[in-house]
Amino acid sequence: MSVETGTGKDTAVDVQGLVKRFGSFAAVEGLDLRVRGGEVHGFLGPNGAGKTTTIRVLLGLYRASAGRIRVLGCDPATEAAQVNRHVSYVPGEVTLWPNLTGQEVLDALAGLRGARNAAAERRLTEDFALEPRKPVRAYSKGNRQKVALVAAFAAPTDLLILDEPTAGLDPLMEEVFQRCVREAAGAGRTVLLSSHILAEVEDVCESVSIIKDGRLVESGRLAEMRHLAASRVTARLGAGREAAVRGELRTLGLDGGESSEADPDEPGRSDEVRMSVPRGQVTAVLGVLAAAGATDITCTPAKLEDLFLRHYQAVAR
Repeated sequence: MSVETGTGKDTAVDVQGLVKRFGSFAAVEGLDLRVRGGEVHGFLGPNGAGKTTTIRVLLGLYRASAGRIRVLGCDPATEAAQVNRHVSYVPGEVTLWPNLTGQEVLDALAGLRGARNAAAERRLTEDFALEPRKPVRAYSKGNRQKVALVAAFAAPTDLLILDEPTAGLDPLMEEVFQRCVREAAGAGRTVLLSSHILAEVEDVCESVSIIKDGRLVESGRLAEMRHLAASRVTARLGAGREAAVRGELRTLGLDGGESSEADPDEPGRSDEVRMSVPRGQVTAVLGVLAAAGATDITCTPAKLEDLFLRHYQAVAR
């Protein structure tokens, strides 16, 4: 199934002005979301932001109150069966038939979809260390997630929608999950990943959308969005140099950073200066520190977590 063309690029998910109300409560209010075909796109926001509601609209489980929604070129409100034949979905809380074995669940899910890649299924069962002969009622939460993940990644689908998919997985299985996401993208499949584990999103996603209170507050390619946040710079200054350095930093429009004073009982011990520096000023700041004879200079690029918290705190104020 080919994805719809939009804004000059293939678009797997195209949401414009999505509104979803439950009575007088608006869970999603005017949300725009675009996911390009073949990319891994992170969908971020705290609990209650509207992520799961949006995903259920994409799957045709909820009908939008307003807005235009297209998934692989189809309207899930009227073409849910068509959408779901080409979408793999893994929720954060997987419910399976308790009296079936893991393998029987995989058989049933493949039968409902009407398509199967048995070789991929066997490989993924082994990769995720799933014991398929055990009954579901004997599975832990993590093993139930494994069944859903095996079914999703093995299915011959164009789009994977993963809503907190690694809940209950141990760190080793999280590594397997990330590898599967990369392989899926490498095969041309699209992945929409909603996760509270920001490091996981940063490791596998090319683009992210951040929402708050049902509205989009930030969206773009991750490499570009990181540059919107400041880098963390630390350095050690020799005795008597801190005041001069702070003065030069103020001429650059910076506040001079934080400092950790040297212990007066340890002669020669330098003070540590820590500061948050906008991308465009990093070179100038490093020049000031180098000229002042600073040592142990470090410059750490912003992480997704820094950007997320920075943006959320700014929005919340």
